Amino acid sequence: MTVTSAVTPTIESMAIDGVPKELFIGGRWLPATSGATLDVLDPSTGSVLCAVADASPEDGKAALDAAVAAQDGWAATSPRERGEILRRGYQALMDRQDELALVMTLEMGKPLPESRGEVAYAAEFLRWFGEEAVRIDGGYAISPDGRSRFLVMRQPVGPSLLITPWNFPMAMGGRKIGPAIAAGCTMVIKPAGQTPLSMLALSEVLREAGLPDGVLNTITTSRSGAVMEPLIRDGRARKLSFTGSTEVGRRLLEQCSEQVMRTSMELGGNAPFVVFEDADMEAAVDGALLAKMRNGGEACTAANRYYVHESIADEFAQRLADKMAAQVVGRGVDDGVTVGPLIDQAALDKVNELVGDAVDHGAKVVVGGRSGDGDGYFYQPTVVTNVSESAQIRRTEIFGPVAPISTFTDEDEVIREANDTEFGLVSYVYTQDLSRALRVCERLETGMIGLNQGIVSNPAAPFGGVKASGLGREGGKVGIDEFLEVKYVAVPTPY
Repeated sequence: MTVTSAVTPTIESMAIDGVPKELFIGGRWLPATSGATLDVLDPSTGSVLCAVADASPEDGKAALDAAVAAQDGWAATSPRERGEILRRGYQALMDRQDELALVMTLEMGKPLPESRGEVAYAAEFLRWFGEEAVRIDGGYAISPDGRSRFLVMRQPVGPSLLITPWNFPMAMGGRKIGPAIAAGCTMVIKPAGQTPLSMLALSEVLREAGLPDGVLNTITTSRSGAVMEPLIRDGRARKLSFTGSTEVGRRLLEQCSEQVMRTSMELGGNAPFVVFEDADMEAAVDGALLAKMRNGGEACTAANRYYVHESIADEFAQRLADKMAAQVVGRGVDDGVTVGPLIDQAALDKVNELVGDAVDHGAKVVVGGRSGDGDGYFYQPTVVTNVSESAQIRRTEIFGPVAPISTFTDEDEVIREANDTEFGLVSYVYTQDLSRALRVCERLETGMIGLNQGIVSNPAAPFGGVKASGLGREGGKVGIDEFLEVKYVAVPTPY
């Protein structure tokens, strides 16, 4: 593990000090009613960065009250006004990109270049949906018998509950807040307890951009279930958008069913990365590194199962291992670092367990295969081959810098194996045969596919999965639809 000298504490403390630490309710920054606070840790050292307000169920209710009170007025604002607020928010994020990236790296661990990229990614969601706000349309048609007219309206679904994960703490906020603002919905958003600072900073940016009081309400808490379940069961919120694990998503869907609440669920993944014998080897290895190591492997879109044709598997594994060995592991704020720590001890323990189980089932470690030295939750970039079907790593989302490689000989065989999972978020396919590419993409059971590229995320494209990977789509032209209801008005013939 390589660690370079750290950024001075003064710069770090100034960045953290510049972020609000309270609850954002009704346009005001407020302490938790109980006075409780929640520590935010630096995963590269395990030390406390700061403390933020720890909301109670009563605080959550106050946030929902504010969202409900603001809904009618916000829905009545013009699309252009909503779009201009998002445009100003986009510009503010880009102007403060370095400052916000440092905050993100300190609380989440990813290297600064990746954090800068995420701030820009979050900003693009605000810009995209700011442009979509003025394109909300409806319809007018003549009934088939000619006796009436059909008027179709699209209106905001209403107060929405948004829950974001720790791994992309600002981008996932932007991906949910952007379409909600554009559609005319008010919100209560709860970021992950491990990484609340990025969301608190984004909330302040939008306040400064002119977002009216009560439209966005942000609550941080260590008791997610106790705070959010009453809001779901309250009946006044009409939409839940959640990004997180499938296990938690299933529980939330059960709670939402009582109120027949609209839901968007972006859940777990188990992405197959399939490399056929005719693939461009260099492109496939570069794509494999990108698909695995973005965010240090802590991404639902990360390649989780590598299937490489047996005729090229040894060369592919060695080339990928060489690139993984060249990664620089260390504190994300340090120059030259390409891989930061995992988010916490539980995440590190999980990766150790999965790799150990794979080895127990006959896998060979080509590079890596152990935790880093010293403080923090570091794990070495790892490649393992000869991975057995019985190994847990074939069925479990790794969420770490580990690439398990298996081989295949037949197209039908690899498609069966790729689809043999309850998950269906994203797949990756490398081949230079156009007919095969189309054939395989049609047969893979995932909501997204990277064809000869190792990244799929784009604000202008629909993001989401099938099966146990979720419901609905975020981003693209359809992203705003998740926050709009369709209303049909029957009008008698005018003559």
